[in-house]
Formats: sequence, structure tokens, C-alpha cells
Amino acid sequence: MNYQVLNINKVFQGVFVGALVLLFGSFIASKGMMMAMIGIIIPFVLFFLFSLFKNPEIGYWTMFTINYFALGITRYFPAPLGLSIDSLLVLTHLAIFAKYFQERIFYRKAKSDVVFLAFIWFLYALLQMVNPEAVSREAWFYAMRGVALYMMLVIPLVFLILDKESALNRFFKLWMIFSLLAVLKGLMQKFMGPDPWEQAWLDGGGSLTHVLFGKLRIFSFFSDAGQFGASMGHSGVVFAILAMNAPAKKQKRIFGIASALFFYGMLISGTRGAMAVPIAGFTLYIILQKNIRMMVIGGSIGLIFYIFIFQTSIGQSNYDIARLRTAFDKNNPSLQVRLENQKKLKVYMASRPIGGGIGSSGNWGQRFSPNTFLANTPTDSWYVMIWAEQGVLGLYLHLFILFYIIIKSGYKIMFKIKDPWLSARLQALAAGMFGVMGAAYGNGVLGQMPTGIIIYSSMAYLFLGERIDKQIAEKKAIDRKQND
Repeated sequence: MNYQVLNINKVFQGVFVGALVLLFGSFIASKGMMMAMIGIIIPFVLFFLFSLFKNPEIGYWTMFTINYFALGITRYFPAPLGLSIDSLLVLTHLAIFAKYFQERIFYRKAKSDVVFLAFIWFLYALLQMVNPEAVSREAWFYAMRGVALYMMLVIPLVFLILDKESALNRFFKLWMIFSLLAVLKGLMQKFMGPDPWEQAWLDGGGSLTHVLFGKLRIFSFFSDAGQFGASMGHSGVVFAILAMNAPAKKQKRIFGIASALFFYGMLISGTRGAMAVPIAGFTLYIILQKNIRMMVIGGSIGLIFYIFIFQTSIGQSNYDIARLRTAFDKNNPSLQVRLENQKKLKVYMASRPIGGGIGSSGNWGQRFSPNTFLANTPTDSWYVMIWAEQGVLGLYLHLFILFYIIIKSGYKIMFKIKDPWLSARLQALAAGMFGVMGAAYGNGVLGQMPTGIIIYSSMAYLFLGERIDKQIAEKKAIDRKQND
């Protein structure tokens, strides 16, 4: 009897599977392969959503990964992948809310002045939607995401679910792996040339800024060479500091090699403004060290660099070094054009204290309001862009927030953090952030992918330092007890 029931079950299973196959086949025949692909993808999406709501951390790490590769992928598969960052951030917050709905105390974990400042900055950006000077509300929607929305969503997210040393370690690990992949792609472009899709991008207008004097400025899988260079400088500073302070020799070697590759990536990008990252970053690191010997060593390295750049012509035959030297040339034509544009903006902005509206300049301005003054006046700098779009009030607020974060976190690192290795990791984050702040004067890099998400996460970890330091101390105390 059981045998017969088993056979009947198999028959029903066979009929059911056969019906599904026929249904799916007719679906493909009537709707085409694209709809069929959607049908195949749906189960994976559902599985991902189930996993995300079970463990919200998955949302952050997925977003972090996509953030690194999204712009490069669009050269091969045109799609608004940037919007996937927004979706993942919102879904992750929903997952946190669903999981911890009954634990009201849980949200107290995000109580911090840096979270408050992120909210204030987003509120100012929100008010920009009714700026009477703004021409396009659609431009506001696209542009404000990297400027303010991601900051407001990422910082509390890190406070809520990534406030542990293990998460900080994973953050550094993924950052290093993805940056190494970026360097590898950059080396392929330099020594093997762009692939067909990258060449199509260059032929479509990219070569105007990325092929200078017959030399390709390496852009890897980033939006442009400027972003690639600044990102590599950022990674180079952070992992150089980790290499100098890592507790294990193996870590020192890995971080040291990675840092050297990142600085080489910065060099081949041909991005002169990226030099501000190591200059500003290592300057802050030396200050945070509170060490006279380190200050002397750092000053000596800075002096050697100055002599190499300004007093010698060593390596001038190398295109990358020669282009780097032009970053410090006050008579450089590119610099003169930027200064001239800033003079024009100064006259225009004199009567506009809250700016011309978010998204009114740069690429978004060209796309949504192409015939306006701001759309046709290059801002080049991140700070000039903030000033042009959000006015002098927005610029002052933005600078206040950035320097508040650097100064307060620097104080905490120097006088509050007890664990040496944690202190070094936080010093690396602070130095990297300050370096990007320096580079943002020459390029609009601070809020762009992938740098923006990394900077906003760094802000959160700088203010989580004391919490993680306490966790490390408690773990050490437990280990000592067990050993006794």
C-alpha cells in the first residue's frame, strides 16, 4: 500500500513538474527571452530578500560591493545601477525596523552627534527642493543622493548593525580587495589598452579628458580618472598607515604591498589633484601620533618630496611624473581656467545665498537644465559645486560638519581610545577622510561612488571608536580571566 502511495506521489510530482515546464515554455514563447530571464531571476531576488530581512548586515555589504563596481558595469550594460544603492539602503533600514521593531532601546545605538549632523545636512538639502532658483526638481532628486541622502542613511546604519570590531575588520578587508581589483583593471588598461566597451566610451567623448598628448589617463572601472586617482590615493594613505601599525608581520606585508599598488594607481591616473590626498592625509596622521619623532620624520619626507618636485627634474622623461609636477605649477593653464570660472561664479553667487539649486551644475545641469549659467560654468571642485548649488550658507554648513567630524574624532583618537591597534585603524580612517577633503578642492570626488559611501562609513566608525574600544577591553578582560 505504501509502495502504491509512493508511486502515485511520484506521478503527481512528475505531472506538476511537467506542467511547470510547459507553462514556462509557453511564457518564453509569448513574452520572449527577456521575460524568461526575469522569471529565472525572481527566485534569487526572493531568496536575497529573505536573507536580508533575517540578517540586515547583508544589505550593507551588498550595497558596499555594488557601490564599488556600479559605474564601471554601466559601460557594458547601460542601466541605472546607481539607484540600486538607494534601494538597498532603504531595504536594509526596513529590515532593521522589522527585526528590531519591539526593541525600542535598539535605536538608541544610533544616538550620536554625527547622526544628528547628517540629518541636519539632509534637511538643508531637502529644503533646496523649494529653492526659487532651482530649474529642475528631477535634477535635485538625482544629485542630492550622493550629496546628502547616502550620508543620512549610511551613518546610522553603521551605528545600528556594524558597531563591532569584526565589522570594522571586514570593512577594511573588502575595501582592500576591491581597490586591488581596481588597480588590476587599471594595469590592464595601461599595458593592454582599453577593451572595446571602454574604447567606445572614449570615442563617445571620454577621450577629450582622458587622452592627453597621446597618453591615456587610467580610469579603471570608475566613472573617470579623477575619481580613480583620488580613490587610489585614499586607499594608499589608509593602508600605508595600517601597514605601519599592524600587530602582525604578515599584515604589515599585505597592507604595505597593497598601499604601494594603490599609490601607483594614483600616479597612472594622471590626476594631479589626487596628490592632495597623501599630503593632507599623512599630515593629519603625524599630528594624531602626538610624537615628536614622527613629526620630524614626516617633515623630512615632506622636505624630500618638495625638493624632488620643485628643485629637480629627476624622472621628467616619465609622463606620469611630469604630469604630477604640473599640479604644483601656479601658471598651469588648467588652473588659470578654474580660477577664471570661480571669478564668474563669485559675481553670479553674490545675490544667491542659498545657491542655484542642487543638480543645477555639472553633468546633472547639462542633462536637465542645459541652457543655464551654472550648467555651462564648470565647477570642477566639490566645494565650488556645493557653493554654486547650495550657496554660501550650504558651503559653510558643509565645511562645519566636515571639520567638526575631523576635530572631534581626532580628539577622541588622541585622548580617549586605549587599544593601540584600534587607534591606528581610526587614525587611518581620519587621515584618509582628511586627504579626500583636501583633494575635493580640486575635484568633485567626495560624494561620488565609491568614495562617498566609504567616507560616510568612515565618519560613523570614527564616532564609534569608544564603543568598539570598550568591547575590545571587555574581551581582553574575559580572555585574561580564562587564562588565569
